[in-house]
Amino acid sequence: MVKQELFVDTDLARRVVGVRFSTGDPETIRKIAHIPIFNNKLYDDSAGKWSPAQYGPLDTRLGTFQKTLNCETCKKNMTDCVGHYGFVDLELPVFHVGFFRLTIQMLQCLCKNCSNFLITGEKKENFFRQVKNPNLDYLKRKGLHKKIVETCKKVSLCPHCGFKNGVVKKAVGAVLKIAHGDPIDTSKGDEFAVCMSENKDLAATLPSIKFALLDPMQVHNILIKVKVQDYPLLLVRAGDNIHTPKDVIVTRVIVPPVCIRPSVISDIKSGSTEDDLTMKLTEIMLINDVIKKHICDGAPMKLISETWDHLQVQCALYINSELSGLPAEMQPKKVTRGFAQRLKGKHGRFRGNLSGKRVDFSGRTVISPDPNLKIDQVGVPIHVAKILTFPEIVTTTNIEKMKQLVRNGESKHPGANHLIEAKTGMKKFLKYGDREKIAMNLRPGDIIERHLDDDDVVLFNRQPSLHKISIMSHRAKVVPGRTFRFNECACTPYNADFDGDEMNLHLPQTYEAKAEASTLMGVKYNLITPRSGEPLIAAIQDFITGAYLLTHKDTFLPRCEVQRFAAALIDITSFKNCNGRKGTKRIVIPPPAIRKPVELWTGKQLIELIIKDDQVDVKLNLRTKNKSYVKDEEFCPKDSFVVIRNSQLLCGVLDKSLVGSGSKSNIFYILMRDFGEDVAINAMWKLARMAPVFLSNRGFSIGIGDVTPSKQLLEDKAKLLNEGYTKCDGFIRDLKENKLKAQPGCTSFETLEALILKELSSIRDHAGQACLRNLSKSLIKI
Repeated sequence: MVKQELFVDTDLARRVVGVRFSTGDPETIRKIAHIPIFNNKLYDDSAGKWSPAQYGPLDTRLGTFQKTLNCETCKKNMTDCVGHYGFVDLELPVFHVGFFRLTIQMLQCLCKNCSNFLITGEKKENFFRQVKNPNLDYLKRKGLHKKIVETCKKVSLCPHCGFKNGVVKKAVGAVLKIAHGDPIDTSKGDEFAVCMSENKDLAATLPSIKFALLDPMQVHNILIKVKVQDYPLLLVRAGDNIHTPKDVIVTRVIVPPVCIRPSVISDIKSGSTEDDLTMKLTEIMLINDVIKKHICDGAPMKLISETWDHLQVQCALYINSELSGLPAEMQPKKVTRGFAQRLKGKHGRFRGNLSGKRVDFSGRTVISPDPNLKIDQVGVPIHVAKILTFPEIVTTTNIEKMKQLVRNGESKHPGANHLIEAKTGMKKFLKYGDREKIAMNLRPGDIIERHLDDDDVVLFNRQPSLHKISIMSHRAKVVPGRTFRFNECACTPYNADFDGDEMNLHLPQTYEAKAEASTLMGVKYNLITPRSGEPLIAAIQDFITGAYLLTHKDTFLPRCEVQRFAAALIDITSFKNCNGRKGTKRIVIPPPAIRKPVELWTGKQLIELIIKDDQVDVKLNLRTKNKSYVKDEEFCPKDSFVVIRNSQLLCGVLDKSLVGSGSKSNIFYILMRDFGEDVAINAMWKLARMAPVFLSNRGFSIGIGDVTPSKQLLEDKAKLLNEGYTKCDGFIRDLKENKLKAQPGCTSFETLEALILKELSSIRDHAGQACLRNLSKSLIKI
């Protein structure tokens, strides 16, 4: 046998202990980047060649996306090169769309003149102590940050320089702009004297201006002057690795490696298809060059400001392409995917590639019910069983079986698809070659990738996986057809129904994985819910109906029917030796309840066959009420008090509270608690076999005469209506005569409405009870 190797981690110094996200400061970006990017051309203008432009977004020093080119930095090919970063320096700073809200909150805490914190003294020291608490989790930190911001917003005069700070908020009707409440009063008239002399209308307009815009450069200058000791309060972080607040303003844009944004060159040399990130980088560099030219040429400030706004929007779309509130002229012409869209959502990196990914040795198809399968079995279509394989190690014990599997090959089930030789490690595909010769040369230690077979441990999962029992292990049963099948009793934990639902099946690839899945995730070990300890897997729907109708007092069965039901409890696929004879099984039928003139058995007697087990001596005892219990225990007129003695049902009708999920008086729960999981799932399977057989014999129909109201029912209904209408007329009369007493908190009309609705609701309830009393007994049972 192949000995399992023990994995030893030799390089402990490089073990990852955690991942931390923070703002990317310009210096860090420069250190991790290899080259600056300032050329907005993608390819050089060389005839007939597609060579990436130097210092462009596709520079080969950032990695390679072509099979014919190696990376200029690490000299590796497209498969081995992991890619390298670059950077673009912006002529003017812009707001980071991800930190825009944090930027506003920091400005609300700082003086816009001297950059000092707006609160001082004991309050500031108290907040410092809370920030330095090492046990501060995310929610507490978030709440503390909110409290700090709210306290600072109440301070308008700076305690350090006396500057009056106004309200700081997001500018309404603008994209990524911050407004500061700074009204222009007479004290600031000197600053605008020249403007007012040139424009007479400006003098009338200035007093009505209440807010001034803070551009990214002003905000950057404010954050640069913040004292180091105030950093923990602004970012609610304590320790040595705090980034400076000015890092929330973008002055340098990182350029990702080419391998995550490859350029696809057309085979007919007509052009190339570029990634969204590459195109957005090209736009950013183009606008950056325009701003640089405007500044050099001394262009009007209005023109520079408009171009600056355009740069701000493009940098925001580069990070988050789903930015809302964009004006029509800045809206992208097609839907693009920024960094945020690549990470978040169902198809993002986290959910699509890390948490959930495509795996081997799995299958997915529609599910269908099969009450003939055991509770812990799942029916696997033979087409799936031929594709899913398990690496079985050849031993002296199983070598003959493995030889037969090799002879069967990949087209006949049970067979095998591949053989891995122990000496050479060579993998042979059994679809081709002389399988007889390969089987003869089979040696212990070889590995056979055999087909999935009966009783293999598989994992069965239905999405969405909302709790741990959304994925459990079952025993496989290879069946014809094209759907996964399982017993209806196992529907509840998966929240599955059979209206087109699909489920996933996974085949573990090691013996350890199979043992772990069977022990920890097995259906029979998850019969009760971890939420409340109540049974979760139990009889449902037709099985409950069958048990209910079978255990009525007036259910009598002849010998032929009893023997037919007993035969339904035999599992032909799991015959065991009984009394020395192979392939037989003895079922002891209780004596008949009535012997003359014809032998008849009650339905209650058949419950004994369901509860008893071949391997364990089950003596179940139970006294409990079912859902329709009235009084007098076992003498209840509705036969609704259940008494079981030594596994024999003496009285009572089995309903959902006795065989369904959600009750600890459930028969299967008591069997599991007292006699083990195997006894419980075996009894559940027996009920699932017997109930459909009984229901298929006991057909029922309903006609118009069964639901036509009788004369007595019509009289009761008319009496109820007359009494109710009389009361309602009385309420209306009391209101008109001002005799109606208003209910607390209500007007007279509201009180009248409440009383009439209450009376009409009472009429409806009493009418329903009258219908139940007058319906035939057989219909009520149905």
